[in-house]
Amino acid sequence: MKKLFKKIVPITTVIKIKKLIDTTDRLAILFFSKTKLTSSFYYLIVNKSFMREHQSVLKGRIKYYKSLEKAEDSCVLLRRNIHRIEKGLIMQPRRNVFGDAFIGETVDAFSLAVEQSALKGSEGNWFTDVLSEYFEIVSSSTEIDLAREKYIRICKDNKIISQFESIPYVHESIKKTDISFEQLKVLFKQRRSVRWYTDKAVDISLINKAVNIASEAPSACNRQPFKFHIVMNKEKVKEVADCAMGTVGFSHNLQTIIAVVGDLSSYPAERDRHVIYIDGSLVTMQLMLALETLGLSTCAINWPDIESREKMLDRLLDLNKYERTIMLLAVGYADSQGGIPYSQKKTCKDLIRVVK
Repeated sequence: MKKLFKKIVPITTVIKIKKLIDTTDRLAILFFSKTKLTSSFYYLIVNKSFMREHQSVLKGRIKYYKSLEKAEDSCVLLRRNIHRIEKGLIMQPRRNVFGDAFIGETVDAFSLAVEQSALKGSEGNWFTDVLSEYFEIVSSSTEIDLAREKYIRICKDNKIISQFESIPYVHESIKKTDISFEQLKVLFKQRRSVRWYTDKAVDISLINKAVNIASEAPSACNRQPFKFHIVMNKEKVKEVADCAMGTVGFSHNLQTIIAVVGDLSSYPAERDRHVIYIDGSLVTMQLMLALETLGLSTCAINWPDIESREKMLDRLLDLNKYERTIMLLAVGYADSQGGIPYSQKKTCKDLIRVVK
């Protein structure tokens, strides 16, 4: 419809209409921004930009509560609460009694995971080791004693043995790097946004390797609410890249593209809806640097929150309503003669404000 409108209506008229719409909207936001209520009314009636986010958050909450009854690939509540226990274990001074407000639901979630065979690998070892350590050192309370008794019974009935390997440790035991500041600076400057690649397929094993170390990035309560949707088929790579609009002119030569997708089902409340963007960005930055050390260049591609574009990508990636794309990431072997924007960066003088 828009294309037909542009063909029929003279360009000068189109420009005038756009200016009128922009002017009207600017006047409208001056009025509606005065209170929280009128601001909400604006986005309910005048501007529908946040509708998808509203639905995604609600769908995520529904999925979260379903996960409390059915443990799938990873139990979000269990991951969060085990991390909360870890923080209690490292407190200085450590309290004799802590975690009693949530230990009951934690053991219930652990029991469900065991019952549904969802305890697996290193994650399962972490759950077991931290809970065992907790019950070894924590003192008594009504809630803790009930949870301790249930936990011991579950472990005994299912022959679960703790190795006490995946538990908190002191800082001095961390293996220290010999990478200097100057070497790190070289890596940071080596990592550029590369848009031109050689016609060479990317080995998925290299991406796997990079993701494994990138996942060491910090994540709120260790939920890690993201997935990497990797597209390696050249035709589909271009389709996915073109969804973002900002790839016009170079999307045809991209070899691999990764959609970094946030999972809003990791949270029971709206207050955490933006954490997917924080955690997803933290892990993606580490992923880009890891790929750089493996000889692979990248280009982070901004994802616009535009409904028509969201629908296009949802279809291509088969995303759920509670999943939101954070960004796209092109990956490949750089064309040695491909151009790189200079992109002067801001300095500490521009970026730092010392708060007194």
